[in-house]
Order: sequence, then C-alpha cells, then structure tokens
Amino acid sequence: MNLTPIKVPNNAFLEQIGFYWHTDPDQTPYVASEIVDVTPEEADAYYEAVNELYDMFAEAGDYVVEHELFHELGIPFNLVDAVKMSWENDVHWHLYGRFDLAGGLDGKPIKLIEFNADTPTALFETSILQWAMLKANGMEESHQFNNVYEALVDNFKRLITLDEEVESFEERYEGWKLLFSSVKGNEEEESTVKLLQTIAEEAGFVTQFAYIDEVEFSDEEGIFYNDVNYEYWFKLIPWEDIAIEESNLARLLSNIMRNQKAIILNPAYTLMFQSKAFMKILWDLYPNHPLLLETSFEPLQGIPQVEKKIFGREGANTIIVDENEKVIAERDGEYGEFPSVFQEYAELPTDKNGESYQAGVFFAYEGCGLGFRRGGLILDNYSKFVGHRVVVD
Repeated sequence: MNLTPIKVPNNAFLEQIGFYWHTDPDQTPYVASEIVDVTPEEADAYYEAVNELYDMFAEAGDYVVEHELFHELGIPFNLVDAVKMSWENDVHWHLYGRFDLAGGLDGKPIKLIEFNADTPTALFETSILQWAMLKANGMEESHQFNNVYEALVDNFKRLITLDEEVESFEERYEGWKLLFSSVKGNEEEESTVKLLQTIAEEAGFVTQFAYIDEVEFSDEEGIFYNDVNYEYWFKLIPWEDIAIEESNLARLLSNIMRNQKAIILNPAYTLMFQSKAFMKILWDLYPNHPLLLETSFEPLQGIPQVEKKIFGREGANTIIVDENEKVIAERDGEYGEFPSVFQEYAELPTDKNGESYQAGVFFAYEGCGLGFRRGGLILDNYSKFVGHRVVVD
C-alpha cells in the first residue's frame, strides 16, 4: 500500500470547524499525518461491494423477520415489536451506516467485517475532515471517494419521497420537523449530531437539537421538545442501550411507532444489522460468497478466527486465535455479558511499520465515502483516522 505524507491542520483550525476529538487520551494525535493512496479501480470496488452487501442485508433481514430469528441476533425482547414495525413500513427509512471491510488494496479481496448500521462513528472525519485535509495540503479535493454530505442531503429528502428520485421533495415539503439528540458530555457525538442537523436543514427540514434528557415522550402524542411536536427524531444512542438501560423509553418508543406519532432514526431494524450475529445469518444464506467471512455461533475448526461480542464496540472483548487456537491478540472490555460469534480471520493491509488498515465505507442509499482506521491487530479506541485520495494517472 502507498501512503502520502500530509500536514494535518492545527488543533485551533480543527476546533474551528467543529472537530474537538483531535487528541487521544494518551495525548497522541487522532488524525494520521499520512493519507492512503487509492486507485480509481479500488475506489470503484469499495463502492460496488457495499452496494451489493446492502442488498444482501435487506434480503437477510426479510429472512430474519419471516423466521422470527430475533433471539439468535440477541435482539432484546422489549424491542422485537419495534424492529418488526419499522421493517414492515417503508416510512422507517435507513438514513446511513458504515461498513467495516478488510482488503481492497494491493489486489487483496474485500471482505465484510461488520456493518455499523445504527450509530456509526467517523462521520465527521470522513465527510468533512479528510476533504479539508486535501484542500489544506494543496491537493485536488475532488480526488476522493467521498460524497457523504451530498448523499445524506438526498437521503434526508427520501424520508419524505420514499423514492430514489428526490427532485419532487420541495413540492411535498410543508415544514417537516426533525429533532436531533445526543447525550450530554460527549463532544464527538454532539458534533456528529449537529453535522447531521446542518445537513437536514440544507435538505429543507425544520430542525432543533436537544439532549436526550430534555426530550419528552408520550405514547399517544409523540415526541416533544419545548412543547413542539416533532414528526422525526434522530438519536445517536444505540438501540441496544435503550433496550437494556432505558426499558421505559423502549416501551414508549414502541408505542409511539405503533400509534404512528413519530419516525425514529436510525430505524429500530438497524439493530438487526448492527448485531454481529447477523454475519452468521448472511453466511448461512450466502455460503462462500466472495465478500463474506465464515461466521458461526461455535468456534470454527482449523482456521484463524476472531471471537467477538455481538454488540461489542471499538475492539472490546475481542480475541484473535490462530489455526491451533493459540491467542495472538486479545482485548478486555465491558461487553462480556453478550454472546459471542466466531468469524474467520482476514488479514488487514499493513504498512512498513506493521500497522493495520481497516476500510470504512459509509452507505446512504448507496456507497458514498471511504476512510481508514489504523492500529494493531485489534482496532480499539486508540486507532487513528487515516484519510485517502484517489490517485489518477
């Protein structure tokens, strides 16, 4: 793989554009001072791969709902109805997600690791920051697989049109209101939500931001903030956390959906996609598909593999073993109570220092933006964001 050195804008500039999480807890920069060189063919392959994968997820979602496989995915019982209702009604539109992929560089095949379909991170970095870094370094900013911002503008409009075509949005727009929420005290999440709020306003919505504890919920009336009723609510709070830690809120949201008083983003059915157990369903339905890694609820036999928790995040509670079941990397974490899945190990591209690179491709109706995370064998919360450029001969 080829890397090109760049100068990352200083922290004052980063904070000026709303990027406050520029320094990791160990006081090292979060954003790498190199970018990955990608060929047009590699960028196209990432785009085509995630489009095909999303179609597979949609077909597998039908299979899960039809056969009531919610327990296998670890879906909490108090959200099963919400998952079903959102799946069966097109008004519950999936706004965006991020596919994590191995391979794709230097001729290595692209393989799905997982799909962050509910509350994906790195949106700001991918859509805004890596574009700004190209511009700041005198590079052509259009030489990037990155139209995340524009794709999200269109996908917000599809909340109303429910169609690929968005030109008719203005004709049907009559002041739809969309409330955005995050938890207090997390600058990254708040900045991400406010970026989405800006994009929604550009799409034509009337928006407001409120912390989650400021929002009011009513089974019969819907979702309110400052006595204003909102037809749409975007929450950057994982559905599984709502189910486990806020069971009353899970009940309220299910009833609000049942009474058709509000539409919640991302939809409850993204919890199916978010579960790493979904990789096992995919493998059952598409065995040996070139984009998939073998995944099972039981340890695989005779091959290197990764054990991870179905709702784990940032590499926590992850174990990598070789073909002889010898542990070669391991991370502790707070997700130990969740069931495990066992996924075939796929080597990530590495640089001359032996650091690994995992591609993340955002999806908003179609593949729309590429970025990379760099770290060790297990990418954790100390991994670095690495931008890219498409090198045109």
